[in-house]
Amino acid sequence: MFCFQCQETAGNKGCTVRGVCGKQGSTADLQDLLIYSLKGCAWCAKKLGHWEKLQPDLGLFTVRSLFATITNANFDDNRISVLLEESCGRLEKLQKGLDDATFTKAPACARYAADMPHPGSGILEEENEDVRSLRELAIYGLKGIAAYTDHAAVLGVEDTEHYHTIISLLADLAVERDQEKLIDLVMATGKAAVKAMELLDKANTSTYGNPEITQVDIGVRNNPGILISGHDLKDLEELLQQSEGSGVDIYTHSEMLPAHYYPAFRAYAHFAGNYGGSWWHQNKEFESFNGPILMTTNCIIPVKESYKDRIYTTGMAGYPGVRHIPDREKGGRKDFSSIIEQAKSCPPPTELETGSITGGFAHAQTLALADKIVDAVKRGAIGRFVVMAGCDGRQKGRSYFTELAEALPDNAVILTAGCAKYRYLKLNLGDIDGIPRVLDAGQCNDSYSLAIIALKLKEAFGLEDLNQLPISFDLAWYEQKAVAVLLGLLYLGFKGIRLGPTLPAFLSPNVASILVKNFDIKPIADVQSDLPAIMAGT
Repeated sequence: MFCFQCQETAGNKGCTVRGVCGKQGSTADLQDLLIYSLKGCAWCAKKLGHWEKLQPDLGLFTVRSLFATITNANFDDNRISVLLEESCGRLEKLQKGLDDATFTKAPACARYAADMPHPGSGILEEENEDVRSLRELAIYGLKGIAAYTDHAAVLGVEDTEHYHTIISLLADLAVERDQEKLIDLVMATGKAAVKAMELLDKANTSTYGNPEITQVDIGVRNNPGILISGHDLKDLEELLQQSEGSGVDIYTHSEMLPAHYYPAFRAYAHFAGNYGGSWWHQNKEFESFNGPILMTTNCIIPVKESYKDRIYTTGMAGYPGVRHIPDREKGGRKDFSSIIEQAKSCPPPTELETGSITGGFAHAQTLALADKIVDAVKRGAIGRFVVMAGCDGRQKGRSYFTELAEALPDNAVILTAGCAKYRYLKLNLGDIDGIPRVLDAGQCNDSYSLAIIALKLKEAFGLEDLNQLPISFDLAWYEQKAVAVLLGLLYLGFKGIRLGPTLPAFLSPNVASILVKNFDIKPIADVQSDLPAIMAGT
């Protein structure tokens, strides 16, 4: 195997025997083949033009398949094999629409059904490390975009042109080797990332209302419970509906915490609170929860035997030997009755902590405070906004983000989204004139809210350039959704972003230099060195 798509990759070079995430070599090979086949489908579809007539659902199938390959989403070879088989079948049908001359000149991935490649094709087969780096940067961005696009589609919000963009980018990335053109494709991926987050924001808010300032209980009740983790709000909605009146409470975990900020979910009396912290603590937290766990998307880690009989996956998540809740039929809903019945026989969760945490500062809520925020900035009460969004992870070096939050002066406000928030959300950092010093916008896709807030503040201050705002970026990354968010921010024009705890292994030295030259991207250093520069905006 060879995989270097996440921040944990071995030696910051690449996993070659077994993924640090727990992914087996066989799974990595199948996922590589699936990506290879999807590129072939995309290339054929782009050549054919109006591919919707042949396969109207190719766009959705593509994003769901890409989604299944992101880090910590699906470890189940059987389920990846099903997607691969369908992709090959789709490719064969698309090939039939090509004339002989086009088929003869098609890249190997577009002749995949007749030319089975070796696992890993599309990564190490490219010998030029800069071409490989730019190509994989865009591919990993597309994987993150796919996750957000699928979440929006689940809620009924789809965009044909957005699917066209994804198919077109995937097709071009299959064959393009010119570095300048690849840079253009990377930036086009950033544009698509902004669109995907916009679609998901529209889907979430039109379905569940705009997030509001909310205090979320982090203790436990005396009833048995179900713990829901991942990112899928539709799954939470259906679980709440089906468990109402059952005597079972529902708790969120990790990136499901922001569900509490949406008005629609707070209507359920048995929606109890949030349990635990970010994804990588789940082995201990799933054990102590005592009841069933539902993993709705990525962020599952190797499952321990102590809770294997009470964990379920659904959507694009999967793990060998773990029960999977099938997708809903069109117009129907998923059946969570087995989870609910199991929960009834389980003891209540073991308490980990008490108290509450505050969030709900997505763009609508934060902009409602715009006058107050602008006034605080003009008076000097707020000296700097520091965007500390992104992913959490296991590396000890990530303590940097907690230490930085604690070291920031009292006139600094942290804007956050994603599970990185758990590094500082529970710190008692106080407020500035009633404005909390940690403003949590929500899930990683809600980084879109942070961008909207910045754009609106630019207008409020009458500035010509986003980078004149008193905002610094200090981002933590782990997987491909963070790559999509980063590319989206670069497309919008943000510069001077600090990124850590390490720069991506898939960035060659030359490509890293391009990002530094064009966007002033910086690797994080240490708190003592970074703090003065962050506060000075340099």
